[in-house]
Amino acid sequence: MTFKQEIERRRTFAVIAHPDAGKTTLTEKLLLFGGAIHVAGAVKSNKIRKSAMSDFMEIERQRGISVSTSVMTFEYRNRKINILDTPGHEDFAEDTYRTLTAVDSVIIVIDGAKGVELQTRRLMEVCRMRSTPVIVFVNKLDREAKDPFDLLDEIEKELKINVIPLSWPVGAGSSFKGVYDRFETKLQLFYSADKQRLAENVLEITDLESDEAQTALGESASKRLRDDLELIETVYPEFDRQQYGAGKLAPVFFGSAGNNFGVRELLNCFVEIAPCPQKSVTDVRKIDPFEPKLTGFVFKIHANLDPNHRDRIAFLKICSGVFERNKPYFHVALGKQMRFSAPNTFLADRKSIVDESFPGDIVGLHDTGNFKIGDTLTEGEIINFKGIPSFSPELFRYIENADPMKSKQLTKGIDQLMDEGVAQLFTLKINGRKIIGCVGMLQFDVIQYRLEHEYGAKCKYEPVLLHKACWFDSEDRTQMDDFMTRKYSNIAIDKYGRNVFLADSAYSLKMAEDKFDKIKFYYRIEN
Repeated sequence: MTFKQEIERRRTFAVIAHPDAGKTTLTEKLLLFGGAIHVAGAVKSNKIRKSAMSDFMEIERQRGISVSTSVMTFEYRNRKINILDTPGHEDFAEDTYRTLTAVDSVIIVIDGAKGVELQTRRLMEVCRMRSTPVIVFVNKLDREAKDPFDLLDEIEKELKINVIPLSWPVGAGSSFKGVYDRFETKLQLFYSADKQRLAENVLEITDLESDEAQTALGESASKRLRDDLELIETVYPEFDRQQYGAGKLAPVFFGSAGNNFGVRELLNCFVEIAPCPQKSVTDVRKIDPFEPKLTGFVFKIHANLDPNHRDRIAFLKICSGVFERNKPYFHVALGKQMRFSAPNTFLADRKSIVDESFPGDIVGLHDTGNFKIGDTLTEGEIINFKGIPSFSPELFRYIENADPMKSKQLTKGIDQLMDEGVAQLFTLKINGRKIIGCVGMLQFDVIQYRLEHEYGAKCKYEPVLLHKACWFDSEDRTQMDDFMTRKYSNIAIDKYGRNVFLADSAYSLKMAEDKFDKIKFYYRIEN
């Protein structure tokens, strides 16, 4: 297969949603229908012992939520599929936002009963800013749900995007029987009682006027389906692939991931219409994926992916060229050549060594502390990819060692977890006390849990009254020195030695900005 063909067959996308919309369950069923697994796990179930593939961390299994992005790769219909299952909870949104820089398209999951929710709208704003192509999957139609036409109107209004239904539900709740696939023009009805395996007795009907359709659906449901499809043809335009690719038109699919309804239709359409790797933006120029020389950036770091080996993995999104095992590449930030003898591809926490990877692929690089989020690998060109955010935390706690015998483990654990970008560490200049800053409150619990269970170190938190952290710099050394002197008790350094102002109130921050007009204050660091 040629270099061009390898790129064109790749599909790299994120699954995003408001918490509890069924995002991880859908990811699990995409893996099931794609043949990557043979038995699907559950996010949280007393009856199903197998947990979801993408929720491999112990704290995720216990709480039934995703707290970190998982990468899963499989082959389907001669396409190389790279799924990134993201956290839905807003406390872990920073991880999701960074993941969106590494994908070429997105599937948004919406609860059919609840409709469009707050976090869904926020994530859609990010997709709109990047013109990311979006497919919507309306989930949980095996439960009582809103009318499908009302849901389409709500999606258009709330997400501010035109929609086109490419599948349509037959009934809802207790009367939900299956979906009509408008993309491949066929009706599929499912009868499998096993929700964790593929159904073998799938009834597929291509002629809605046939006796077979009348018998399977019943006269009333059959007529309702035909009437709905006729109305769709009248109200909604034909599917336009260019509009979808530009992020202006969202195909909508209906189903129930938990019961395997509508997932195959979504997957079959996705692999046909979703874009292959697209151009990436750097501080110098745009990178075309078909360029022969390698470029790529680190969008995620995960410590202790395998707790038995204390490994640390940097996730590299390949933007152009071919990544080859044992070939030297240039680390732009460090200014040195590096080789990687065991690059990995992933199925959540399962890793396998890969000899070569192409644009769109996500490669795991074993890291001993050389990488931070946003770092770039090239074949010598000095560039930095843009748009990889780091947000200013607004929640703060002093972090203290709860076990003096494990101070070394605590230091190592904090150092590695901060590299993941789950939180930020600030060290006060005045007394050296360490402060953890987070975007969401749940992150404090995750850090505490992982320190104890992955590093054998216990920490405790103490309250600290702070409003916001912001980075600052200035070319005016006199004003800079004056500011540092006056605000010395609120000045800290971050993990990378950059100065940070920890404002104790909105008023003091505003006064600092007004008085020290030659100092630039940053609330977000972007590589």
